[in-house]
Amino acid sequence: MAMSLGSPDGDDEPIVEMNTTPLIDVMLVLLIMLIVTIPIQTHALRVDTPRPSSSPPPTEPAPQRLVIEADGSVDWNGERLADRSAWTARLDALAAQADPPTLTIKPDRRVPYRHVAALLAAAQQRGLQKVAIVDDPTLAP
Repeated sequence: MAMSLGSPDGDDEPIVEMNTTPLIDVMLVLLIMLIVTIPIQTHALRVDTPRPSSSPPPTEPAPQRLVIEADGSVDWNGERLADRSAWTARLDALAAQADPPTLTIKPDRRVPYRHVAALLAAAQQRGLQKVAIVDDPTLAP
């Protein structure tokens, strides 16, 4: 049994197809040359980064913890204050400081809202801006 390399029709004409391998090689070389010769665009972006310093960062003053009891009395850092004039005097002293600390207020669940509102209004009148109302029992004193 003999094998023929020609067409099945019996024609012995050569198969003419374009060999694309050299064309692809040339295109890849041109692409690499184009990538290498394109100038790299350097855009400078100025970023102001903080400079290292030997001084320690400023520390926040310790927060003042206020607890408003169910009867409307105020505990300031664990110390029971006698009346409204006592805690207003302390608010005045805090407002006079250059960097007043944060006031954390923990009202009792049974306290009337007017007591909480009076304390918040007094802090606002004195210009105290760092006021937090705490409801989490683990954060209260």
